[in-house]
Amino acid sequence: MGKIVLCEAGKITRADKGIAVKAAGGAAMIFMNREAMANTTLAEAYVLPTTYVGYADGLKIKEYIDSTPAPTATIVFKGTIIGDDRAPVVAAFSSRGPNYASPGILKPDIIGPGVNILAAWHISLENNTNTNSRFNMISGTSMSCPHLSGVAALLKSVHPDWSPAAIKSAIMTTADVLNLGSNLIEDETYLPANVFATGAGHVNPSKANDPGLIYDIEPAVYLPYLCGLNYTDTQVGFFSGKVNCSEVTSISDGQLNYPSFSIQVRVNSAAQVYSRTVMNVGQANSTYKVEIDSPPGLDVKVEPTTLVFSEVKQALSYQVTFTPLDPIPNTTFNQGSLRWISEKHIVRSPIAVRFFLF
Repeated sequence: MGKIVLCEAGKITRADKGIAVKAAGGAAMIFMNREAMANTTLAEAYVLPTTYVGYADGLKIKEYIDSTPAPTATIVFKGTIIGDDRAPVVAAFSSRGPNYASPGILKPDIIGPGVNILAAWHISLENNTNTNSRFNMISGTSMSCPHLSGVAALLKSVHPDWSPAAIKSAIMTTADVLNLGSNLIEDETYLPANVFATGAGHVNPSKANDPGLIYDIEPAVYLPYLCGLNYTDTQVGFFSGKVNCSEVTSISDGQLNYPSFSIQVRVNSAAQVYSRTVMNVGQANSTYKVEIDSPPGLDVKVEPTTLVFSEVKQALSYQVTFTPLDPIPNTTFNQGSLRWISEKHIVRSPIAVRFFLF
């Protein structure tokens, strides 16, 4: 009665815990994350004053409570604080790679805003019919999806001739890999997030509007890609109509003209060679030179090393050779990148390599 209660995350929902505390006469609640959620805290509507803390902070609070016979606490609202140097941070619930269904395609492609998104809501959260304050704050992939969909719609409105693959390419190759503090984007534990958490990085709509180069894919190319994944004719037919994969020259998933690279290396693996084609959507006369950040354990070579464009919508191709170094690293995966750089643009493709010691 009259106390601030520390509650740990569990099977009962956060809101229901608050209801239970209020029903028992509690004055307020401190809600402590479970370990898997780490520092991903969610702003929600509670029935009593509540502050939501990460797992590490929750352990400190528990230690303090156990250290004194009369622990005290105060919840003070200091308003909305913006400009956190750590932003953006990958949420604990954000979908992680690798891509088991199609290992040659890196997933995720991209990350976007999905935590504590404030927007209009159809009812008052206080069940007050006499109010115009109909807002809610929600977190989840269901929030990042409309953000990325909106970015795609904006790009389509500016570039009506761009295909979905071109739009995806523009979003991926211009994504941010650094946070507001100019450090690598972190995950929910406040450690640098790996490529299977961020994909190409965090969406940057302004940069995506002017990517310089795009990796486009004709719809017909998806047929040999799907057949190469060993789907049945019926399964592929859901996308393309009647098809006979035995009559199709299939391609490996890594050969799809995708703006990223996902490589698998086993003991005694041979070099892997992939081709990519980029289209110039920037300045007519432009020259791009390649810069490679090879993942440890993998030698990466690109030919040619320079792409010279003389007109808009001109397409040029290049080859990438991935050669495993001997011995292969005793690690699960490593990451790197391939960047085509001109005077005005940086077109970045992430590289992920998974190592199998058998």
